[in-house]
Amino acid sequence: MKISEIEKKAKQMGIKNTWKYSRTDLVREIQKKEGNSDCFGKANGSCAQMACCWRIDCLR
Repeated sequence: MKISEIEKKAKQMGIKNTWKYSRTDLVREIQKKEGNSDCFGKANGSCAQMACCWRIDCLR
């Protein structure tokens, strides 16, 4: 997902000042707002969260 799309999603969720976050940190903030674990980028090649919308980007 492009950073502009991530920022748009974050703003829709009420996260302000999206410019101050790195891509990874912004995704993690979104994960927390969704009530999920903020695990983006921590998978090390494997992930058990099959329904996560960030899974494909996380495993790259």
